[in-house]
Amino acid sequence: QYSPDSVAGADGDVDPTEITFPGCSCLTSSCVVDTCSCLCRGENYKGWCLRPTEEEEEEYARPVFECNALCRCGENCQNRVVQRGLQLRLEVFKTEKKGWGLRTLEFIAKGRFVCEYAGEVLGLDEARRRTQAQTSQDSNYIIAVREHLHDGRVMETFVDPTYIGNVGRFLNHSCEPNLFMVPVRVDSMVPKLAVFAATDISAGEELSFDYSGRFHNLSISNREQKSSEGDNRLRKPCYCGSRMCASFLPWDSSLFSTP
Repeated sequence: QYSPDSVAGADGDVDPTEITFPGCSCLTSSCVVDTCSCLCRGENYKGWCLRPTEEEEEEYARPVFECNALCRCGENCQNRVVQRGLQLRLEVFKTEKKGWGLRTLEFIAKGRFVCEYAGEVLGLDEARRRTQAQTSQDSNYIIAVREHLHDGRVMETFVDPTYIGNVGRFLNHSCEPNLFMVPVRVDSMVPKLAVFAATDISAGEELSFDYSGRFHNLSISNREQKSSEGDNRLRKPCYCGSRMCASFLPWDSSLFSTP
């Protein structure tokens, strides 16, 4: 079933459509940093593209909060990007070894929002149950996003587009991808898993991101590599064909373990 946005999962723990954030009181057509409460952490976008970080090699994504349904600013506010949904011409196509894939039919500039990875927002127990019920022939679409808060807590979001989702479910993994994922919040603390262009992308190119979630597509660390090697017997081969291919798809061992 196609859905442009994420929906509440089978366990019903969270509703991604619920509005819990207060809106800004800006009366201008587009909000500015000094006066908008939604931009208290800094400007998010520049020319409809994700604003570059001061250090391009920064390891983590900064928080992104867009203006929401309760904000008084106009619909053309430049702090409303991901919520506008898909704006590009994309095509689902059959790859040689990776099953279905997704490619762009037009040029995409670096930093441009491409699409959301939308699906059912699950709790940990349901995400673990679905993962463990899969066979080696099944495709695993479940993605686990962990955000580390300033007080040491970790916020987890599990999204599964297996049964309900959008074109994001057709994005394949690559060890040298042209996209990266950033959690973007609009109406509530439940993030939209937004995928942005990591570099300029030419028309006809296949779109891909790193399933392990490495921000800015930084090289895999020695620690991550060693921890992965011990689990190779359970993992699926990677066919991305890049020079830096790790031979296996990333996987989240926590979804296979029990509490």
